[in-house]
Amino acid sequence: MEIVSETDREWSEYDTDHARFRRKRLAADTEAEQLGCSLHEIPPGERAWPYHYHTSNEEAIYVLSGTGQIRGPDDHRPLQTGDYVVLPAGESGAHRMINDGEGTLRYLALSTMVDPDVVRYPDSESFGVYVGAPPGHPEDADFHGFYDVDETVDFWNDVA
Repeated sequence: MEIVSETDREWSEYDTDHARFRRKRLAADTEAEQLGCSLHEIPPGERAWPYHYHTSNEEAIYVLSGTGQIRGPDDHRPLQTGDYVVLPAGESGAHRMINDGEGTLRYLALSTMVDPDVVRYPDSESFGVYVGAPPGHPEDADFHGFYDVDETVDFWNDVA
């Protein structure tokens, strides 16, 4: 049994034109092989990861404090402290966290850690591929990258 304290983990900061949040990877560097868990904080008026879904991994969100929204395939739904959201693998689990509240939105993101995984980003018509390590661990992956959905190669002429 391994106990990890959130206070012993460092924040990773994400600040781009499209997202601003921070994350502590709680399950990283533990014995967990099939379960991931990260603590996230989104400041008021900001958003986390781009709208996406995983083809191999399920995720779940548990709101620790604050209010906000989760964008899903059909709508935006309000979230508040104590809410738990299940995000199945596939398009029906597409999501993005948004803080439209006045305080920090703080939540746990849990996920299975199946390898390989393809992550679709419908808004940008792109996808990410992770082989050799699940998403969230690109430094350990044998191969990972991001690509446009419409870009293809002719297998026999471009690959051979």
